[in-house]
Amino acid sequence: MMEESGIEATPPGTPPPSAIAAKDAAATAAAVATPVSLDTVGRSIEDVAEDLKKQVLEEMTQHGALTDPITQQANLSSALAPGTDSAITFPEEHDDPRVSTATGGLWGFIKGVAENPMVKSVLDKTKHSVETMITTLDPGMVPYIKTGGELDIVVTSNKEVKVAAIRDAFQEVFGMAVVTGEAAQSNIAPQPVGYAAGLKGAQERINSLRRTGVIHEKQPAVSAESFIEELLPDKWFDIGCLIIEDPIHGIHLEAFTQATPVPLQYVQQAKSLTPEDYSLRWSGLLVTVGEVLEKNIQNVNRTDWHVVFTGMSRRQMIYSAAKALAGMYKQQLPPRTV
Repeated sequence: MMEESGIEATPPGTPPPSAIAAKDAAATAAAVATPVSLDTVGRSIEDVAEDLKKQVLEEMTQHGALTDPITQQANLSSALAPGTDSAITFPEEHDDPRVSTATGGLWGFIKGVAENPMVKSVLDKTKHSVETMITTLDPGMVPYIKTGGELDIVVTSNKEVKVAAIRDAFQEVFGMAVVTGEAAQSNIAPQPVGYAAGLKGAQERINSLRRTGVIHEKQPAVSAESFIEELLPDKWFDIGCLIIEDPIHGIHLEAFTQATPVPLQYVQQAKSLTPEDYSLRWSGLLVTVGEVLEKNIQNVNRTDWHVVFTGMSRRQMIYSAAKALAGMYKQQLPPRTV
């Protein structure tokens, strides 16, 4: 009846589907549960070592460090083999008997070529590529990657517009640098007038940190101070001066930002708001031009009004001057310090 109705009958002796599935599952579980032999692990490591050797040898050959990859690989393998005389030597090690150590092993090969100038160049390029990728995806990682090294600079301010600009500049010039900020005060007017007043204010900030013990007397420090100057009749400009003081190496340098025009009426208003008997009138004004601009122009910040008149932010101006300062500083440092 089943044949007439088109239904296929299960041949006698065939196990039901559930039994077949159970058998397959058991076989799979047994395969997974089978431990991987140490010989297999050893062979895998050997394969990785050989691949790494080939890649490094190819890189060295392409750059002219090697002329015959086959001969050089044979020589390198013999140099890494125990009991042979070679310029590449390592401390005696106790190898793990469970892992094959043919031709020196993976780590032996890596240590053997790590000091090669060409290999170092390849590794440096790889490191630079990775850092570039990270900083491209997240520019905020730049200060963290470049913070370090022997150069330690203290900025006489805790304002990010100054500290970040100087940090970026010194890290750009030196590659790596530790740059931090400390709040400091000067004993001149809030709005210095003239180059001499600006330089004095910047120097006074460094001196105050040393006097109060915030920084060591030998600590390299960078200070920034803004001032206004009448460069031409009735033509006033805002300028920033930066100085670096390194007592250890006897270095003292100055740099200046670009001059930003300040409309005459705002300078006159700042003068009118400063009493004639103001005790610090010799150094400048009681009210800054930034404060005057903030009151007279909408959406203008007293600390970063430069962008309104020039299209360039104060941070950019400080960065440009700080980079020049860092470049001059690097040239005057002893070669071993750079």
